[in-house]
Amino acid sequence: MRWTEILIPTLRNPPKDAEAASHKLALRAGLIRQLSSGVYSYLPLGFRVLHKIIAIVREEMNRAGAQEVLMPALHPAELWKKTGRYETLGDDKLAFKNRAGHEFVLGPTHEEVVTELAAAYLKSFRDFPQTLYQIQTKFRDEARPRFGVIRTKEFIMKDAYSFDVDDAGLDINYTKMSEAYHRIFSRCGLSFKVVEADTGMMGGKMSQEFMVVCPYGEDRVAISKSGKLASLEIAKRAQPAELVSKAPVPPAVEAFETPNLRTIEEISHKYKVPSAQMIKTLIYMADGQPVAALVTGDSELNEVKLRRLLGVKELRQAEAEEVRQATGAPVGFAGPVGLKVPVYADWDVVCGTDFVTGANEKDKHIRHVDPRRDFQVKAAGDLRQVRTGDLAEDGSGMLDIVTTMEIGHVFKLGTRYSAQLEALFLDEKGERKPAIMGCYGIGVNRILAAAIEEHHDDKGILWPRAIAPFDVEIITVNQAILETHSAAQKIENDLEALGFDVLYDNREERAGVKFNDADLIGVPVQVTVGERGLKEGMVEVKLRRTGEVSKIALADVAQAVKSALQR
Repeated sequence: MRWTEILIPTLRNPPKDAEAASHKLALRAGLIRQLSSGVYSYLPLGFRVLHKIIAIVREEMNRAGAQEVLMPALHPAELWKKTGRYETLGDDKLAFKNRAGHEFVLGPTHEEVVTELAAAYLKSFRDFPQTLYQIQTKFRDEARPRFGVIRTKEFIMKDAYSFDVDDAGLDINYTKMSEAYHRIFSRCGLSFKVVEADTGMMGGKMSQEFMVVCPYGEDRVAISKSGKLASLEIAKRAQPAELVSKAPVPPAVEAFETPNLRTIEEISHKYKVPSAQMIKTLIYMADGQPVAALVTGDSELNEVKLRRLLGVKELRQAEAEEVRQATGAPVGFAGPVGLKVPVYADWDVVCGTDFVTGANEKDKHIRHVDPRRDFQVKAAGDLRQVRTGDLAEDGSGMLDIVTTMEIGHVFKLGTRYSAQLEALFLDEKGERKPAIMGCYGIGVNRILAAAIEEHHDDKGILWPRAIAPFDVEIITVNQAILETHSAAQKIENDLEALGFDVLYDNREERAGVKFNDADLIGVPVQVTVGERGLKEGMVEVKLRRTGEVSKIALADVAQAVKSALQR
């Protein structure tokens, strides 16, 4: 393909609001163009990359025994309401009513739709197992679109769903999909990590995330010295050796005035109290009943851990009026002393003493609070987010926290959707049972971004060969010279005959501009044809990744390029 016949709008500098390397380079290399916040067009080079990623995904999914389908992006809202996820999605969902007054959701994922499909056709144990997948555009009203195609309102996703008659069958399919994911991401040239994760909105029994370390990701992952990884949602730390502090009991509690001082930061600054010596009292509604959760002022409560400690299905932070009813005070003045609702505390709270807390009275706090003496804890546990330096749960050493980007996720859903949407089958005994489901997603456009994040230098992109828009770029030093463009055309024909994707830069541009653009778009092999070299019957072959340049006889170029691409 000739450069003059393809739209490649390269830029010298990226827009000022581009932060991530992948965002800057995708814009500069002419891969994408922003239409509005979180919405992008993929230009010819970018679309070629997506096509190659999709081809790899499709090959590996088919190899794993999955069957490709295409389901609607437009979902009746009633389906989502049946599973309770209509409310769970909240402001992230894109929903509307049509002219007939029927409400629809633009699909961010397809569990409801695929379960409705299974309910229609999978009636007997003989119909199992089945795994269906699709590659489709999905939608969500992302509150803070950022970093180019890393966090968007519209995104391309491969989602697969397995249906089995029992957990043993699910285990087999889950393993098949996990192995397929390893092959997909390896073929795309990514260094990835598999992380134990919370099932979140998806529900189910178990999930794992496939992550790449990336400063512009939305996830934080805890890594132990033993190599175990877990998302911050479920990452655990070791239990302290003692749950009761040996420190002396402090003086009796003492109330003090804190007019209009509600936050940990305000109290800490005003009274010079370290935030670690303050108790943050958070009121939650657990299955409709108020509870108090305590962490130290320098910590963040982990709601996933709290839900597990409580053993409840529904958990949410209390509204202002619910806080007032539970504590007798406005938001910002809650404390465990004298509280009438059940109290659950993090290990750091029950291990400490001499705390400052809210007094359950407007504009008042109390000091010298001791958990051993001043309030009762119904249960204590690991309730806060882990931090760098925490001892790993397995005792292998200190945890390190890194920022990552999710590129894939696999779930064991169980009967979370099949039971609610009545995807039932008759087993061998003639008993009606819900299908056992698994769910497996890949962010296709995120693979593009992740590849750029991992593979670039100060000149541009360093595409892995498998997903590069072209295998080879031919560059003429002076397109106006007949011998030069004739030789370039012959090389182009020879390489295409061998099955390579070739981009021939036939522009009448300065050589420097062409070389800079070639490095920017990152095609793995560059073949430079110049008048001086041709006089000796030679051209230059450059490996973009290493910068290695070799002089190759014109007759040997095709074989040299073939060898270079096989390295």
